[in-house]
Amino acid sequence: MSRLEEIAERDHWLCWLCDEPVDPTMSVNDSRGPSVDSLSSDSRSGKSARRKGGSADSGRGDSDTGERLAHRGCNTKKGAVKPVVPWPDRLFVSDPAPLIGVAERLGRKGGREVVARCPSRPDAEQTAAWLVDRFSRLVPGLTVSASVEPGGGQFMVALATPRS
Repeated sequence: MSRLEEIAERDHWLCWLCDEPVDPTMSVNDSRGPSVDSLSSDSRSGKSARRKGGSADSGRGDSDTGERLAHRGCNTKKGAVKPVVPWPDRLFVSDPAPLIGVAERLGRKGGREVVARCPSRPDAEQTAAWLVDRFSRLVPGLTVSASVEPGGGQFMVALATPRS
């Protein structure tokens, strides 16, 4: 099995940027075809995301976390620009946090962060489930859990990393 296929299987053949399916039968030269995106390309400064220990995953996962599956077009389009991961229209949320920033903070220092507010518990639970699934592809190797807490007449959805 090739490296591309291994990463694609781990990511369930979904593009980490647009969260749409990647067709394994498409040519790697086609814009909707598969490509591998390196986490080191997410850095604003253009410097590698690798840390002192030589791993791009900040010690929070296995060594395979430095690469993610993307459509060739999505990967090319983002280029040196910081990507934006969209929230799906089917989720009913207010004040959604920018997911790339949340992923960077949780990956760097861990902890807990409120990422959205929802008007009802079912909306919040659906959002929480989507976030855990989405983060499994957004930051492979970083384990996150989601919690739903009432507050101010709404329900807060928070992501947390396990304590080390």
